[in-house]
Amino acid sequence: MKRKLLTGTSLAVLLVAVMAQPAFAQSEVAPASQFVLDNLFIFIAGVLVFFMQAGFALVEAGLTRQKNVANIMMKNLMDMSAGVLAFALVGFGIGFGGDELLGGWFGFDWGIAGVEDTIGDGLLPSTFFFFQAAFAATAATIVSGAMAERTKFKSYFVYSFFITALIYPVVLRWTWGGGWLAQLEIPFSDFAGSTIVHATGGWAALMGAIILGPRIGKYAKDGTPRAIPGHNIPFVVLGAMILFIGWFGFNPGSELAADEFVTGIALKTLLAAAAGAVAAMSANWALDKKPDVSMAANGLLAGLVAVTAPVGAIETWAAVLIGAIGGLIVVFSVKFIDRLKIDDPVGAISVHGVVGTFGTLSIAFFAKYDDAFLGRENAGLFYGGGLDQLWTQLIFVVVHFLFVVTATGLLFLAIKALIGLRVSEEEELAGLDVMEHGSPGYGFESGRGEFSASSHSAAGV
Repeated sequence: MKRKLLTGTSLAVLLVAVMAQPAFAQSEVAPASQFVLDNLFIFIAGVLVFFMQAGFALVEAGLTRQKNVANIMMKNLMDMSAGVLAFALVGFGIGFGGDELLGGWFGFDWGIAGVEDTIGDGLLPSTFFFFQAAFAATAATIVSGAMAERTKFKSYFVYSFFITALIYPVVLRWTWGGGWLAQLEIPFSDFAGSTIVHATGGWAALMGAIILGPRIGKYAKDGTPRAIPGHNIPFVVLGAMILFIGWFGFNPGSELAADEFVTGIALKTLLAAAAGAVAAMSANWALDKKPDVSMAANGLLAGLVAVTAPVGAIETWAAVLIGAIGGLIVVFSVKFIDRLKIDDPVGAISVHGVVGTFGTLSIAFFAKYDDAFLGRENAGLFYGGGLDQLWTQLIFVVVHFLFVVTATGLLFLAIKALIGLRVSEEEELAGLDVMEHGSPGYGFESGRGEFSASSHSAAGV
């Protein structure tokens, strides 16, 4: 042990001595180290964002019925797998490659330009693609929960490919890709994607749920909503916590550099999430006289979605307030969506669409710092910035909403007409695990009861 300590100490002294040489320290180590550090940090952040796929899968599976758990897992697996391939082939080139077309409304290039490069300034193309592909998969998978328990798998697979190949990339081109929204005199701001990522998924979920229609038994003849409880609350909480952890890649990683702002962004993310969970629990407790676990989990996610856009531009106290407002919004939004007879088993429309839009608009009121999009400090109304930023943010969210609901609506209608979107009544009652995938999500030991489709035909209906 003593020899190991001496060896380690000697190596440390030697390293310090070498790096202390002025020519080595300033001309070689600092630039090279920062380049490597930035790329490794964004890679690790991307890994955390990809890990969020596990969180989405668990939340969605827990909030739906046991007979559909394998189907939920399969959809999330394919959102990532098919989505990454579609984004690599076409989507990334639309979002970031090629020449600008139609005044910044579109662009196009095949594949990932410069993907084999291993040196350069800033982020390598491979690093940037890896991080952006994780975001694309997130936008796609949000829709899974809202369309749960009644969608044909092959139809969902087609949707997943097209949203990551075309619809989400067009939004990218307008915004982070330097298109028309980024070129406005007062440019938009959405630091990590409350609208670009989350509301894209949320509004796509809205159209999917509307065109599919509600699950069998969800609404009484007079339109009164009926609860269809999920089968595994521990899955919901575990999934929400995995998403929470993944968000520390989502928001700090969007700084796109390992710099002094990363930990401040992480802190604001943390506080907004906590405020969202407490606010949602408190509001739901007051309304329903019981603190519902799933609503508190959705409040946590709502706080995260709300702060994702403004996190680079606000003070820490504002993150707490924005997160809490997001948590309150989700409680009332879920109830409102349900009264409209739009069946969203997991609350994806409210968490990602409604709260994501609020988060993007909050910048117009709370922005104090330049987040590299705003181009100025004190842009928020509460800091004397006037209404200029509000108009830009409104243009952003309105055009985004109209585009996404139109594009995804047409996509779902085309899928419905060509290959069908919804499973049959018999398949829905039996459960999608066996009918769509050939085996149950939960196996049964021999001698303790064999699985059959008929034995589950009325479960949870």
